[in-house]
Amino acid sequence: MADDALSITFAALADPTRRAILARLAEGAATVKELSEPFAMSGPAVSKHLRVLERAGLITRGRDAQWRPCTLDATPLREVTEWADGFRRFWDDSYRRLDTYLERMKEQDHDH
Repeated sequence: MADDALSITFAALADPTRRAILARLAEGAATVKELSEPFAMSGPAVSKHLRVLERAGLITRGRDAQWRPCTLDATPLREVTEWADGFRRFWDDSYRRLDTYLERMKEQDHDH
């Protein structure tokens, strides 16, 4: 796998459990125990997912004594958004062509 930031971010986002963890952290900080509650997996299994998210720069883990809260860091998602946004012109053009085609179809229906 490539070592560029975008590839690392996509790899981290590829797993549905990690995406669910990020969605939960978007609501606020949480401990490993709190993050593992909705999943049928152990704390250590959740910790492995957290390490992947942390390496990708998507979360930070606090050092507050026994309570090590995880928080979302959405900065890497900006690069994903910018990358995906590059395809917006393609989709906008495709939808414009489809709209034009549908309008012609409607006109032909009305003409007959």
